[in-house]
Amino acid sequence: MHSGEKPSSFENDESQPTEERRYCCSECGKSFRQSGTLTRHQRVHSGERPYSCTVCSKSFSQSCALKSHQRKHSGEKPFACSQCGKSFQQSGHLKIHERVHTGEKPYICSECGKSFSQPGALKYHQRLHSGEKPFACSQCGKLFKAISAMKEHERLHSGEKPYICNVCSKSFNYSGALKQHERIHTGESRSSATSVAIHLRSTPI
Repeated sequence: MHSGEKPSSFENDESQPTEERRYCCSECGKSFRQSGTLTRHQRVHSGERPYSCTVCSKSFSQSCALKSHQRKHSGEKPFACSQCGKSFQQSGHLKIHERVHTGEKPYICSECGKSFSQPGALKYHQRLHSGEKPFACSQCGKLFKAISAMKEHERLHSGEKPYICNVCSKSFNYSGALKQHERIHTGESRSSATSVAIHLRSTPI
């Protein structure tokens, strides 16, 4: 196990008998077995973030969080799937990916019983029941269930087209439009309805 991905020492201390946890937080009363663990915990209350990234200056309350963040800059992916070899920057991401192979879906909707492999997928699904749309477009106020859908929509206002065809260099505002367009080059057929939809979505408001 990589040192930066060990379970939080907060969790380790919680599993210890009360008499062995001698260091108590004056803010919330939570107790710990080691003084260093208490010090790290207290940053939750103080907001202190003593560990800073030398690349982007983003700061963190724990050194392990900084180490994990730095992999975004280095591109390091030390956690590899034993089934397919795909690698990840964080052990948590690997664990989620492995459910693709195992079929495990531990997150269950309390409304309909449907299960999911990721907590984020469950949270999004639950909005179908509640009707909640927490993400609002900053330009027109339109609401969305997912932040990714909101960001895609906002490109209609900004005119941003980050998805570029590597054959003809035509650009699009969302990945699905690019994939549909690429079929022109590969010879795959597509319906006229899809063509109209792509045209409309690739045209800025």
